[in-house]
Amino acid sequence: MLVLLPPSEGKAVGGSGAPLKAGELSLPGLSAARASVLDELVSLCSGDEEKAREVLGLSEGLRGEVAKNAELRTAPARRAAEIYTGVLYDALGLASLDAPARELAGRALLVFSGLWGAVRIDDRIPSYRCSMGVKLPGLGALGPYWREPMAEVMPELAGDGLVLDLRSAAYATAWKPKGEVAERTATVRVLHSRVVDGVEKRSVVSHFNKATKGRLVRDLLAAGAEPESPAALVDVLRGLGHMVEAQQPAKSGRAWQVDVVVTELH
Repeated sequence: MLVLLPPSEGKAVGGSGAPLKAGELSLPGLSAARASVLDELVSLCSGDEEKAREVLGLSEGLRGEVAKNAELRTAPARRAAEIYTGVLYDALGLASLDAPARELAGRALLVFSGLWGAVRIDDRIPSYRCSMGVKLPGLGALGPYWREPMAEVMPELAGDGLVLDLRSAAYATAWKPKGEVAERTATVRVLHSRVVDGVEKRSVVSHFNKATKGRLVRDLLAAGAEPESPAALVDVLRGLGHMVEAQQPAKSGRAWQVDVVVTELH
């Protein structure tokens, strides 16, 4: 099982430790592409602060992120599991998992990133700010930039098991499963079900979507579950108490869409 996650826009800061050792990151096939993005990002943020803030889409209150990016090569690096914060990662609660669940998380979870392409949760990285939606002056939009290098490494990484795709739209642009890999890929949508005047109404969840996805992954890890197909995923999630609906795609080479239906938002 391979679980594709978005990063959090906000990152944990502080801490101490050795700086980034890019050569030790997982997915070494991305090394050259990572070096190019890192070089341009550090150069951009070491120059005109206003230009960098505009390129990165940062508000006035996030001006300090520019200086942080300028120091990426010397800043302390920490496990990605400690760097990524926010609603999804709070609900996932990696730090509180037991040892077998943490071991499974280290093998199964892959976090997509505008700067790194993708990292494992045990990879050591510094805190940074660079979303997949950024368009760097030299490399261009990062989503399209990452497509070729990701296409080289992802099919092998996906192996022959389930690919559970929980990425947001911006991060999904960096790699789209194709062919046989797509057929064992499940994308998840969270729907809120409520009864209005005796009639069920459903709507797509936005903010609470992240929390639900975090809890869903945590439940899989805590149960030691590694379903090998979208159909098996549906069975496992139902067994874990989730209300799940799914339909096999009508055409070959397409991913499954799995709907997780919630009646309460939290």
